[in-house]
Amino acid sequence: MKKVSIILVLLAFAATAFGQSPAASAPITEFEVNGLKVILKRRPTSPTVAVGLFVRGGAANQTVDKAGLESITLDTASEGSVKFPRAVLRKELSRMGSSIGAGSNYDYSAISLASTREHFGRTWEIFTDVVKNPTFTQADFDQVRDRTLTGLRNRGASPDDALNNLEAEILYAGHPYAADPSGTVETIGKFTVADLKAYHKSLLETSRLLLVAVGDIDEATLKDLVTKAFGTMPRGNYTSKPLPKLTFTEATINVSQRTLPTDYVKGVFAAPSPADPDYYAMRVAMTLLQSRVYQEVRVRRNLSYAPNAEMGGLAANTGNIYVTSTDANQSIRIMLNEIEKMKAGDVDPDSFMGLAGYFLTTYYLAQETNAAQAAELGKYELIGGGWRRSLDFIPGMHKVTAEEVRAAANKYMKNIRFFVVGKPQALDRATIAGR
Repeated sequence: MKKVSIILVLLAFAATAFGQSPAASAPITEFEVNGLKVILKRRPTSPTVAVGLFVRGGAANQTVDKAGLESITLDTASEGSVKFPRAVLRKELSRMGSSIGAGSNYDYSAISLASTREHFGRTWEIFTDVVKNPTFTQADFDQVRDRTLTGLRNRGASPDDALNNLEAEILYAGHPYAADPSGTVETIGKFTVADLKAYHKSLLETSRLLLVAVGDIDEATLKDLVTKAFGTMPRGNYTSKPLPKLTFTEATINVSQRTLPTDYVKGVFAAPSPADPDYYAMRVAMTLLQSRVYQEVRVRRNLSYAPNAEMGGLAANTGNIYVTSTDANQSIRIMLNEIEKMKAGDVDPDSFMGLAGYFLTTYYLAQETNAAQAAELGKYELIGGGWRRSLDFIPGMHKVTAEEVRAAANKYMKNIRFFVVGKPQALDRATIAGR
């Protein structure tokens, strides 16, 4: 265990040595243009620039029967604009080595750009025209729709996909997350170009948007560009509403029966969001649990190749334990036993102390690119209590105590809802009731 801690410290030193230390963090500023909040992280030595224009709301913007409308609207918009139809856009981006893309999740969507510092001006021109004046040609829409439908039809082909689908269907019923941001075969199949145009028009309000830029660009230059691009856009009166948290009152089991060599099981429980004060303690608790699960289920007993425990990063958040095994009952019993030990305060001091280096290393490795840093700032601004809170991640992890880990485990690791893809007897009620 001491060797592991030493390795983590060395990795943390390596991250610092390569210019990723907190002390060397680039300055972050914010300003507003016509109701549009802008966050800028200037990195004067960076050869690239990344920008994300975020749309607030995510799944809460849609109803179940319109699920996926925001995603397919932004995907189709990024195919071409009035000044830069698809063929011209692709030629220009290829020539410059730039990229423009779109993506959606449960909490927000975004259109993004990445370019070299040299070609940022031209890429920004294309980007803003895509945002404000997409062509929404039938050909572009058909291509995006067909690509989206192919992906949706393949959902559930793998047991893990089927497990995730079962989880979402049960857990999110009656919650805004029930409107899957990717949509369904039924919803995507019925949308028309007219639907996309109407929805896109509703998004063009600065109160709905957030712009984040990371790279070698100064505040005055960015403010001028944003003012010219969005200074006359309608403000609107959009107000973000807090999402209801997921709460589970009892342990349950839901099974999707399949004939498989191994059974796939996931146990899900409520967890704090990135904005919650308990987030740091729960992240530490989940990291410790993941290590214990791996050691007990795989290393010591060889019951599963990839047992896991992890926590998501959504506004309505969850954590889970997961295993695929020919003896899922025994595997889950072991996992639940590890949870009970953690609730009782059984935290090994050696492994606990080594977590500081682990979080330092993984955090800065995940922030290597400007695009990743823009995404992190956007996420925290929208669902994490503000972008400044993203700067508190490492200090927050350092402050977590063993008692806080125990308290988080007791508060959240309960009333676990299990989902099974495999045989109905893969997980019996005695297993979850007898923990």
